[in-house]
Amino acid sequence: MFLKDKDRIFTNLYGDKDWGLAGARARGIWQDTKTLLEKGHETIIEEVKTSGLRGRGGAGFSTGMKWSFMPKSGDMPSYLVVNADESEPGTCKDRDILRHDPHRLLEGCVIAAFAIRAHTVYIYVRGEFYNEAMRLQAAVDEAYAAGLLGKNACGSDWAMDIHVHRGAGAYICGEETALLESLEGNKGQPRLKPPFPAGVGLFGCPTTINNVETIAVVPEILRRGPAWFSSFGRPNNAGTKIFCISGHVNTPCNVEESMSIPLKDLIERHAGGVRGGWDNLLAIIPGGSSVPLVPADQCDPLLMDYDALREVGSGLGTAGVIVMDKSTDIVAAIANLSYFYKHESCGQCTPCREGTGWLWRMLTRMVSGNAQPEEIDQLWDLTKQIEGHTICALGDAAAWPVQGLIRHFRPELERRMAVARERRVA
Repeated sequence: MFLKDKDRIFTNLYGDKDWGLAGARARGIWQDTKTLLEKGHETIIEEVKTSGLRGRGGAGFSTGMKWSFMPKSGDMPSYLVVNADESEPGTCKDRDILRHDPHRLLEGCVIAAFAIRAHTVYIYVRGEFYNEAMRLQAAVDEAYAAGLLGKNACGSDWAMDIHVHRGAGAYICGEETALLESLEGNKGQPRLKPPFPAGVGLFGCPTTINNVETIAVVPEILRRGPAWFSSFGRPNNAGTKIFCISGHVNTPCNVEESMSIPLKDLIERHAGGVRGGWDNLLAIIPGGSSVPLVPADQCDPLLMDYDALREVGSGLGTAGVIVMDKSTDIVAAIANLSYFYKHESCGQCTPCREGTGWLWRMLTRMVSGNAQPEEIDQLWDLTKQIEGHTICALGDAAAWPVQGLIRHFRPELERRMAVARERRVA
């Protein structure tokens, strides 16, 4: 049921081993990388497709399929951009990869860039990750000195350059086209699509953008074979995954586990259980703050994968599991998230720019019960006016937590309003 240590990809997730090149090589990183590259562009892409690897940044799109969209001709330069702008509340997996296992990411960059016929990689690191960016740059310097990067990367005759680019701390730059705008020196605002980055991306050239975890697992997939990776999890939900467990648990942690692991087993095995016991659970947010919450009565049989979470009206997202026990003021918690999305909206789209402010203001009044019952339906309608009506998914991310609150905790909203009315009458 649980992932065995021999099947773990991230063998230094907790930083108990040497992060540098010598330690990385001792753990099998950079082993026969040249041989992996000799498989050829198309074979690498096909093996990643066969493995069932889906993007680990939240969208869950087929990684191999995404790579296959890149042009085969060399008329224009191609780029690989790695999204390390990890700013989703409740998510901290990429940070630990950057600081404890940077060479695993770099080897993945070499292979992924080769597969899409790119000679240049940009790793866009969240501005607040100062120490992580320094550690990553040190690993890049080691790789160049060892001949793993440069004009003859890993002895393959394929030129490969990797640049570490630090962002300025904007959540919106986690959206891939806003990230490209920021890389080009512009304000981080999402672009209209189409054209998609595979056609017109960084500097107007074909570009693939992938999450840190997505790229970092690729070398191990090629070494052990796509059938090994796809043996974990249910069909269409393949592989291992880093879960970030935080909130009201006894031992918050990051842990690599098999996809489709039962939520209860994940929390009790790795996070010490819910504070006060499983019966004290109120709700969880399963995929970082941007997905709808799941109430306790749906959590016991719940599997942690894309399909199971979609069936209960939520999503796997980044697998940032936020646990809330019965001491949580659930309305205040969602209002707090609404403030975050209001603050981080780039302001380009009217539904998001204006709507996120309305969400927060209405929820702030509902925290104290200072609202009328009919405003609950108005709040729901407002989320529907935002959802699906913006250039990027930040509008959806702002709407979904509020929808989850209304869907599952409407009686609590009504109770607060009733109490507030009684106090005013008295």
